[in-house]
Amino acid sequence: MVDSGSEASSPTRILHVGLGGWGTDWERNAIPPVEEVERVGVVDAHEPTLRAAQRTLGLPDAACFTSLTEAAAQVAADGVVITAPMDLHVPLALEALEAGLHVLVEKPFAGTLAEARTAVERAEELGLVLQVSQNYRFYPAPQTVRRLVAEGAVGDLSVVHVDFRRWDHDEPVETYRHYAFPHPLIYDMAIHHFDLLRMVTGREAVSVYARTTDPPWSRYAEEASAVLVIELTGGLVASYRGSWVSRGPQTTWDGEWALEGERGRITFTGRGDDGPADDVVEVSLGGGAPEPVELPAMDLWGRSAGLRQFARAVRGGPAPDVTGRANLGSIALMEAAARSAESGRVEAVEQVEPSEQLGGVGQA
Repeated sequence: MVDSGSEASSPTRILHVGLGGWGTDWERNAIPPVEEVERVGVVDAHEPTLRAAQRTLGLPDAACFTSLTEAAAQVAADGVVITAPMDLHVPLALEALEAGLHVLVEKPFAGTLAEARTAVERAEELGLVLQVSQNYRFYPAPQTVRRLVAEGAVGDLSVVHVDFRRWDHDEPVETYRHYAFPHPLIYDMAIHHFDLLRMVTGREAVSVYARTTDPPWSRYAEEASAVLVIELTGGLVASYRGSWVSRGPQTTWDGEWALEGERGRITFTGRGDDGPADDVVEVSLGGGAPEPVELPAMDLWGRSAGLRQFARAVRGGPAPDVTGRANLGSIALMEAAARSAESGRVEAVEQVEPSEQLGGVGQA
């Protein structure tokens, strides 16, 4: 943990747990831009994965471990970044918390709301930061749309439409782990869009109906495509169409959004492969032509912006936007959507306590 006598400007020392493909991407692209952190050790329970990462990163043996508890005992660290598979998120978070380490964990935080709460409550008992990397929040388009909606730029919202289309179906089924991911659309991708929906509207989900629309040739074990109807507080309804097997025009990772209101319409897209350069927001009023909205410049975005918030929170700064508690509403919607996909019925979204509700988002 951070020594109370430490200089506020000293970097936050992190252990990085989970060095598979996405974890390696964190090492290459997300961690290096953040000057406020110093990665002091890596952990992966799979020895071949650990050693491959060690060679790639040029790390000494003393910085490489197969056990988080062992790493925490041997390396002076303040926090841990967890990029392991989803089913290990909460167990690893609890292990880190018991070692006195603050936690930044990849999405989805957990597969169930009950599991997520165990880590949230333990972090609060110990007075430690628990943050979820909902990195799509940290791009200029959704931040701008959140502001526009809050300011009433198009009046009271009447409906929200979200479309996500990607083709991810070329790899052989024997070796491509994504095909076997639990609920690959809802857990792996729509969780981002669920979180953005809560963020930009400022509302919580009340119920959800999910209908899977997988073609017979899909290689995915569970849903690769689905259509959802989500009811939010205040009676606002959102439609969501998502697919990993779409041959239609490919969207950015945010997808294509339309928020319609009494006085006009807001559209946005973003989180492209080129960072904030792909973000676009347009507003049309009274049926007129859409006009582009100027977006704020960001020196860091996505995972890096969230990691900087984590580093500052660990050192006594403001709480991060997406604490584990603030993320519970997104997990509740994700869990209900998966239940609906299996049951074929409208499913209620478990409501979180007032203190568990929406996290804000600001310039990171």
